[in-house]
Amino acid sequence: MIEIVLFALTSFGVGLSGALVPGPMFTVTVSDSIKKGFIAGPLIVLGHIMTEILMMVVILAGLGQILGSQTAAFIIGIFGGLVLIFMGYNTYRSNTVLSSIETEENGIQKYGSFIKGIITSVSNPYFFIWWATIGLAFMFKGLALAGILGILAFSIGHWLADLSWFSIISFASSRGSKFMSDKTYNVVMIICGIFLSLLGIYFIISQIGLF
Repeated sequence: MIEIVLFALTSFGVGLSGALVPGPMFTVTVSDSIKKGFIAGPLIVLGHIMTEILMMVVILAGLGQILGSQTAAFIIGIFGGLVLIFMGYNTYRSNTVLSSIETEENGIQKYGSFIKGIITSVSNPYFFIWWATIGLAFMFKGLALAGILGILAFSIGHWLADLSWFSIISFASSRGSKFMSDKTYNVVMIICGIFLSLLGIYFIISQIGLF
């Protein structure tokens, strides 16, 4: 039992080290939390978790090596890069008045954060590389340690890391919106949009260079 707990804590540490690295999910969490409040962060993480559950099923089905292939990395890198550039452009072009956000908010827009959690996951080639390497290794380690219980321990530790970090980011961003002017908000959106676009360009260039 102690080994399982330690394994979950290790998974938490590894997951946190990955979550702390700024990326598409971080940027979207900041921008959505400013507009929609704290709930955006957990919804984005929920979308991310749903994508990871699918990845775990794929790995258990024996397709992990295919995801780690050079051809798959190239396709995912190009497509993901284009998606991030498109998202970055839309974020960059957003020109919102903060005082009108709450009155325009509705259930459909809130679910948009969930969808963005999925999009920022599948559009990031390093998401697949991580799961084809580190994630794969941890899953098999969990299986060897305690079977399905070991995989569950890995999953809980990993997901708690994502939820903890991005909830903190979401809370801080949503609190900032209470004291942020429209001009400052739009500057933040421009920075987020540029960052997403640059990430997309980097993904494309890096995959072209490796292929």
